[in-house]
Amino acid sequence: MREDDGRQLSHATLEEIRIRAVKRVEAGESPEDVIRTLGFSRARIYEWLAAWREGGIEALRAEPVPGRPTKLSSEAIRFVYRTVTTKNPMQMKFELALWTRDMVRELIREHFNVRLSEVSVGRLLRKLGLSPQRPLARAYQRDPELVESWMRDEYPAIVRQAKRCGAQIFFVDESTVRSDYHSGTNWAPIGQTPVVETTGARFKVSLISAISPRGQFRFLCFEGSFKIAAYVDFVRRLVLNADASVFLIADGHPVHRCKAIRQLAAASDGRICLFFLPAYSPDLNPDELVWGYLKHHKIGKLAIKGPGHLKQRVRAVLRSLQRIPALVRSMFQHPSVRYAA
Repeated sequence: MREDDGRQLSHATLEEIRIRAVKRVEAGESPEDVIRTLGFSRARIYEWLAAWREGGIEALRAEPVPGRPTKLSSEAIRFVYRTVTTKNPMQMKFELALWTRDMVRELIREHFNVRLSEVSVGRLLRKLGLSPQRPLARAYQRDPELVESWMRDEYPAIVRQAKRCGAQIFFVDESTVRSDYHSGTNWAPIGQTPVVETTGARFKVSLISAISPRGQFRFLCFEGSFKIAAYVDFVRRLVLNADASVFLIADGHPVHRCKAIRQLAAASDGRICLFFLPAYSPDLNPDELVWGYLKHHKIGKLAIKGPGHLKQRVRAVLRSLQRIPALVRSMFQHPSVRYAA
């Protein structure tokens, strides 16, 4: 096949060539000179000219390429899109909770008696602008109306109150970092799974942190599990180092609502005000993103040698985060917490 064979060109390119060739002939150029420069056969230019004289420019347009007719009607395709994007499989009486290609295939078979291969279903979903994604786990006890009310009414009211009082808003959360946590991938020969050497003893570092929309970040490392004494100590330090009153937003963990912290707030003469996120809604807390940054992007890629080394590296990462307020503020741009930016 010749390099200038028209069959190698797209329909849009051929359409443009036909139109330009006819316009050049109409401008006074020789038809044979025009077609010779384009590399097509001599008869082709006269076919284009005849089509143009009979039907005008529209006769030179590329015709749609016929293909195999779709097995689903436009209404059926709209149903698939609405179902996949607004419902989960359990609402449609399926056992699985994820919309896999096989599950969508079964949905189409049950509702329209049309059998498609998994490849065809995948192609259809991509044409609809969908892609396979790792879902977020969310408690079924979560109340969507409370979440909506928090973002629409309650949090804006807290912001307005903080502005009137000149207070600083902090979101607080706690976590642990374990020595056996790893993230990321490692290049290696195909079929040879790489091995990362670590200590066989498992240990952890417990943490509390607070993050503000202004880019402030505070943290505390402590031994043992999360208890009232550690939380009260952290809040005392947070308020002591703050240059204004602190509006502290936390989830509904019992320690966050304990008597000791309520007494501390009551005795602070307005320096501490406590607020709580809707139940089962950790994704509304920007401080959760700090733990993802620490574990997945930093500690999870290190070879930890011992408890002291783990604590040292955790402190170093969190202290470096304190020195980059812009990075802290950027965490508030995540879709789930953008309401608090």
